[in-house]
Amino acid sequence: MKHILFLIVFLPIIVWSQSNFKQGEKLFKEEKYDAAQNVFESILKTNPTDLKTIEYLGDIAGQSKLWGKALSYYKKLKNLNPSEANYYYKYGGALGMKAKESNKFKALGMIDEIKDSFEKAISLNPKHIESRWALIELYIQLPGIVGGSESKAIQYSNELLQLSVVDGYLSRGHIEEYFKRYESAEKQYKKAIAVSDSKTSYNKLASLYKNKMKEPERAKSVLEAYNNKNKSR
Repeated sequence: MKHILFLIVFLPIIVWSQSNFKQGEKLFKEEKYDAAQNVFESILKTNPTDLKTIEYLGDIAGQSKLWGKALSYYKKLKNLNPSEANYYYKYGGALGMKAKESNKFKALGMIDEIKDSFEKAISLNPKHIESRWALIELYIQLPGIVGGSESKAIQYSNELLQLSVVDGYLSRGHIEEYFKRYESAEKQYKKAIAVSDSKTSYNKLASLYKNKMKEPERAKSVLEAYNNKNKSR
């Protein structure tokens, strides 16, 4: 009898929630973020601890650059499931973006928490690629006096090389490019092309030629080479 009552009372709610969630996902993928937000917020009213719904709402807030709002959702995710690496990564990313929009003194106070978030993600998932990319960006952009370190950026790039060869070469190329060692960056991007043939690798090399080395013809040749390879497949 109890089971029958459960089905009568709760099954329509569960079916409604699942149907709405799929609708919200569809709207999100179509980049109709306002409409998706309305759907997910209605789901959250009936299921306030649904992790995926909270994550989508955090992502929507991030798309709108509402970093404080995004942080509140990602913080809730961390509290509900403190063993999920991606929640710490997203929290650290949103906090980093909020820091960029804050005054320098306030931003300085956020640096340790940003680092800790990405490092926590890696400790929970030692193969977490995105957190290493984020730490590389953080360490090369921060002045040395507040914790910036090219050697630490290179350390995470070397770790990426062990996890994903193409990410290793691309990240090292990015470091070299940031510090205006363009010929070294070129070598790294060419290595990335050699091992992956990915569009990202070709685009990074083409961008380097066009925007940094001021060689638009070489950039054009790189993109043509990529297009020709893909035509023949």
